[in-house]
Amino acid sequence: MSKSDKTIEKFDSNVIHSYGRYPLVMEHGEGRTAYDEDGKKYIDLGSGIGTNSLGYCDEAWADAVCAQVRRLQHNSNYYYTAVQADFAERLCRSTGYSKVFFGNSGAEANECAIKVARKYSFDKYGKGRHNIITLVNSFHGRTIATLSATGQDVFHNYFFPFLEGFINVTANDIADLKAKLDDTVCAVMLEYIQGEGGVNALEQEFVDAVYELCAQKDVLVIADEIQTGVGRTGKLLAGDWFGKKADITTLAKGIAGGLPMGACLVNEKLSGVLTPGTHGSTFGGNPVACAGALAVFDRVDDEGFLSEVQAKAAFIREKLSACAEVAEVSGIGLMVGISLKTKKAGDVAKEALDRGLLVLTAKDKVRLLPPLTVSESELGEGLDILIGILEE
Repeated sequence: MSKSDKTIEKFDSNVIHSYGRYPLVMEHGEGRTAYDEDGKKYIDLGSGIGTNSLGYCDEAWADAVCAQVRRLQHNSNYYYTAVQADFAERLCRSTGYSKVFFGNSGAEANECAIKVARKYSFDKYGKGRHNIITLVNSFHGRTIATLSATGQDVFHNYFFPFLEGFINVTANDIADLKAKLDDTVCAVMLEYIQGEGGVNALEQEFVDAVYELCAQKDVLVIADEIQTGVGRTGKLLAGDWFGKKADITTLAKGIAGGLPMGACLVNEKLSGVLTPGTHGSTFGGNPVACAGALAVFDRVDDEGFLSEVQAKAAFIREKLSACAEVAEVSGIGLMVGISLKTKKAGDVAKEALDRGLLVLTAKDKVRLLPPLTVSESELGEGLDILIGILEE
């Protein structure tokens, strides 16, 4: 047995099989390249599902994280830390929001958003105005509440009863939205680009309608930017492409460069909704994660950096457009969905792994979420492997 085979056997003997894993044991990473336990090299165009935003072990990021580990690794939220204060200030200033709540994941950030929306409505209007509209084909997390919010039937199984109070509207269907946006609704929750749902961007006209109708009824807009935020689309927030700022925006994935963090950002109107005892998280705002997040924002929160992301996105689309097997390329920035004419996305991802390339899938599409720091030469090398597979 190889070293990797032994690790996989040990792992499978002890860990619940809740993931469909590829037979790859990561040993270390450098830049945008990963290496397995047997020394094989992989170009990574998935970045831990968009989480390793600066690639593997970025030097400035690693130095900041290691320095914080040696100073203070954890602190109860009964007390304050300078690093959490520094990152909260940086995040709110950069995004234009009033306050932030820190958790550890996208699901936690969305849970917080749901609670803020319902409490705001309860405080102002009383009971009976608690429904939240979400979109068909959305994905908001794997807790019971966020699964209930998710607009995909495939996830609504096994764990009955699901949480009441969520209404699904067909994405880009303004008539459906108008029909369901009644006086029982406190919020509309959307992803500007439905990531797990197939890397599909919403239409501008529909987004405009959401904001206009919600403003008329004092219904909140929640933007789930777990996957689209922190520079992924070439803007700090994907909402910037649509000219919109939601009442609540949730972030996670690449926010701390690979460390667990989720953030729920709220505007001034909502800044006092959560009061002591109404929400909490033991590890939320962990000092080490905040140090990593500050290092990420030192790089990502820059117009020059974001312009480079946009240029790399254009390079990807130019390369893929010349491939006969590619039917369509969806998404914005370095959030890329590739529709295929004849091949199956899962088969392509497996073949890519064999050839030293890491890609993802979303529904029937090949999905790319490369590190934001990926170079054009690295993209070219990886895309050459992918296109070679697609054209066989």
